[in-house]
Amino acid sequence: MFGDLMGMMGKLKETQKKVEETKQRLHTVLIDEKSSDSLLNVTVTANREIKSIEVSDELLEDKEQLEDYLILTLNKAIKRAGEVHEAEVAAVAKDGMPNIPGMDMFS
Repeated sequence: MFGDLMGMMGKLKETQKKVEETKQRLHTVLIDEKSSDSLLNVTVTANREIKSIEVSDELLEDKEQLEDYLILTLNKAIKRAGEVHEAEVAAVAKDGMPNIPGMDMFS
């Protein structure tokens, strides 16, 4: 029993390390998003950090339109980044969880 508990604790620590490594790796996973007419392009990491914004000269003529484009496009990019982030971290966590009867948290 005690050996099983120690084994589970070791596996949990290993999983925690893998989750942290995955979070660090996600800084390098880039998600590109653009407006429907491609006048605005944004790139974010899977950790939801903005890396670049490219604005068409056409959008520079209308401040309100540019603001709307930024809000819509950045929100889409951040949503996609969050989905990638959650899926990657959940996959690593699920693979590393010890098999504890009655504790199936990821099904």
